[in-house]
Amino acid sequence: MQVDILIKNGTIVTVNPDFEIIKNGWIGIKNGVITHIGAEKGTQSLPGATETLEANGAMVLPGLVNTHTHLPMTLFRGLADDLPLMEWLNEHMFPAEATHVGPDMVRAGTLLACAEMLLSGTTTCCDGYFFEDITAEAVETAGMRAILGQGVIDFPAPGVPDPTENVAHALLFAEKWKDRTPLITPSIFCHSPYTCGEETLKKAKTAASERGLLFQIHAAETKAERSQLQKEKGESPIGYLARLGLLDRKTLLVHTIWVDREDIALIAHRNAAVSVTTESEMKLASGIAPLPDFLTAGIRVGLGTDGCASNNDQDMFQEMDMTAKLHKVHQLDPTVMDARTVLTLATMGGASAIGMADRIGSIEVGKQADLIVMNTRQPHLTPMYSPVSHAVYAARGSDVTDVMVAGRWLVKNRSLLTLDLEAILDSAMEWGRVIGMG
Repeated sequence: MQVDILIKNGTIVTVNPDFEIIKNGWIGIKNGVITHIGAEKGTQSLPGATETLEANGAMVLPGLVNTHTHLPMTLFRGLADDLPLMEWLNEHMFPAEATHVGPDMVRAGTLLACAEMLLSGTTTCCDGYFFEDITAEAVETAGMRAILGQGVIDFPAPGVPDPTENVAHALLFAEKWKDRTPLITPSIFCHSPYTCGEETLKKAKTAASERGLLFQIHAAETKAERSQLQKEKGESPIGYLARLGLLDRKTLLVHTIWVDREDIALIAHRNAAVSVTTESEMKLASGIAPLPDFLTAGIRVGLGTDGCASNNDQDMFQEMDMTAKLHKVHQLDPTVMDARTVLTLATMGGASAIGMADRIGSIEVGKQADLIVMNTRQPHLTPMYSPVSHAVYAARGSDVTDVMVAGRWLVKNRSLLTLDLEAILDSAMEWGRVIGMG
């Protein structure tokens, strides 16, 4: 038998249903798909390969899945820190977007985001923003896998000056990218219940459902949002969205912090999914999503970083570490959110939340070869009793050496193969000067 790529002598963390960890393992890849997985034994003959990567004991993981991003906002990183959400949005982010967001800015910010994600082990992201067509072109250049949602909001927005055209504009994007490449899946992203009216929400969800697209929305993010909807509608944000018919298996609720038992039961009953963005929620002091309760209820949950304006980085290893520790201290229980659970959220959990569990999220025969290799021969990763523990509590994005999507190397030996990193950094620095001038 012959394969295209052979990865050998690695510690493989499969995240398969049995959560197998294979020491001295090997993986065969052909036509972008994992065809063989095994452990090297004695004089066993391995398949012939066009290319072989000798892992030298390094850890091999499924590519990480970031379930919530605003990619172009890398260029707003650190622009307005330490502020309440609504002040941050209304007095800083919305004005900055109105002034600076255009095709060139979106392209530069997205390329920077892709470089950051790839170099820290993220192979798939779920995004929502404006000028998403430009974002898609940049993501395609990078070679990442992504679900990309054109932003919908009931106000004049970058690229959509007439709010009455918001859903129509999103549909144009979706039709253009629906079958263009297997790595990019279009989506529709309504910003929130307080920036989109009932008719917009229903129209956008109907449009997404008719085309089998994922519908994304920020929901129940702040205490003020919940209070406002209860005052105006007599319902919680989740109850409101449920009444409008927006919750089903193709809905991704982002943040979902201010919820009660009835809300959680509704989400579970309608089979909607949730993206928890721990670090962003902490930084904006929005609250703590009841993540353990979601899992107990059987809700599909993934982790996300959010945009760099509210998190400042897109390192999913940091997101895992913070998620595990926050819930332990919040519940005063060190057994809550154990390492295996949290690593699953960043891989198979995220894949399931965005509807891709049949393709990515674990290292299994028949799945897409979305893989990352981590150098574990470093002081902070030595000795290694548990690869899973190290991945959640000790590893950093900078430990990733090699990244593959659909059997194609995008990073080798810490070097980006599809992107010109120096040119991207130069462009980002120039945009920083422009944005910093106001």
